Amino acid sequence: MDLYEYQARDLFEKYGVPVLAGITATTPDEARAAAEQLGGTTVVKAQVKVGGRGKAGGVKVAKSPDEARAAADAILGMSIKGHQVGTVMIAAGARIAREFYFSVLLDRAQRSYLSLASVEGGMEIEQLAVERPEALARVEIDPLTGITPAKAAAIARAAGFPDELVERAVPVFTALYDVFTGEDATLVEVNPLVLTQEGDILALDGKVSLDENARFRHPEHRVLVDDSAANPLEIAAKAAGLNYVKLDGEVGIIGNGAGLVMSTLDVVAYAGENYGGVTAANFLDIGGGASAEVMAAGLDIILGDAQVRSVFVNVFGGITACDAVATGIVNALEILGESATKPLVVRLDGNNVEEGRRILADANHPLISIATTMDDGADIAARLASKVK
Repeated sequence: MDLYEYQARDLFEKYGVPVLAGITATTPDEARAAAEQLGGTTVVKAQVKVGGRGKAGGVKVAKSPDEARAAADAILGMSIKGHQVGTVMIAAGARIAREFYFSVLLDRAQRSYLSLASVEGGMEIEQLAVERPEALARVEIDPLTGITPAKAAAIARAAGFPDELVERAVPVFTALYDVFTGEDATLVEVNPLVLTQEGDILALDGKVSLDENARFRHPEHRVLVDDSAANPLEIAAKAAGLNYVKLDGEVGIIGNGAGLVMSTLDVVAYAGENYGGVTAANFLDIGGGASAEVMAAGLDIILGDAQVRSVFVNVFGGITACDAVATGIVNALEILGESATKPLVVRLDGNNVEEGRRILADANHPLISIATTMDDGADIAARLASKVK
């Protein structure tokens, strides 16, 4: 779960990371009152879970409460990369001397933790990594020892921090690592981490991603969830107990098993290159069970996505045999009735596959096309999706 900037700021403050005062507002008048309370120059910042706010006009400096009100009026309601702004944070201003970058993240490839740091903050870290990789220090963190003061100093030196700033950076780095471990995060990022003209080091902007698998240890995280910003299809899928992730393509995907579904995404993308770049519209793993109710719930979620133009059901029969899956598909279409209007391509393999295919053939449903291989199924689904673009 990604947090809004103001939520990350509050967590930083809880762990002793130096931050500036910030007050959220959902109306221009609230923004004016917040700026008046903070006093002096403030910064009005759109609260969306996506980067590029500044370039989109979602960050504005205000030198008076009236300017803060005008800035909030311009920002509230705007769309930034598809995310509508419903809240702004009014942050106290700072006189910035230098900008740095620091993050701690879960490195899944190495099964460890990784710290990234640079004395060139402020720009997008992906851009820096591509254009000037030598300016970005990558330091592996042993989860058993974490970021000790000595390790923090080593990270600062590797990133090119001046000697006189290394000791000042140490307590900030260790506190940010405390956020990472204390909140079961997968990412804690500060960009920029700034040195002010007064000589203070501050976390000026923060990004935190929490591991939802650890939510049972953090009941307090429930208040951080913004249901209004969540995709309604993902909310419905979660309520139905389905593993669903919304993507940006046109082919709805249903499979049993995360590995098979991931492979299906790749095969659809490969086939879609022949049909104008058609890609998968979602990740949906129905797990080991493929009853009519489970299949109907999955199809209902996918068919509710306006972007979906065809559906590819790719199932390998194991514990749940293919004949049970086929029966589930046929019964699911009966349950959905007229709400099922988009073509379904079904590929079955594994236990009782011939019986499963016979059940689908006998049903002779006008929406169902039967594929014998995953490649064929992906090709048919991509072609069907492209026809109705």
